[in-house]
Amino acid sequence: MKTSHAVTILGRELSVRSSAPEVKVKAVEAFVNGKLQEIGSALRSGDAQLILTLALLNTSEELLDLRSRLKQDSEVDSRINTIIASLETV
Repeated sequence: MKTSHAVTILGRELSVRSSAPEVKVKAVEAFVNGKLQEIGSALRSGDAQLILTLALLNTSEELLDLRSRLKQDSEVDSRINTIIASLETV
C-alpha cells in the first residue's frame, strides 16, 4: 500500500507516494540531496537544472555499472554451481 511522504529536494518540499517504509524514503532523500550537494559544490554555476541533470547522469552510470557487475556475478555463480554439481557426481 502506497503512502504519502514529504521530502525536500533542493529546498523544495515535495509529496511523494511510495510503498517503501518511511526510513527508506528518508534514506533516498538523503542520498539524492547528498549527490546534488556534491555536484553543486563542484560547479561554479548554481543552475538547478544543470545540477539535477548531472546528478541523474552520474547516478544512472552508477546504476548501469552495478547492473553489469550483478550480471557478471550471476554468470560466475552459475558456472561455480555447474562445477560443483559436476564434482558431486564424481
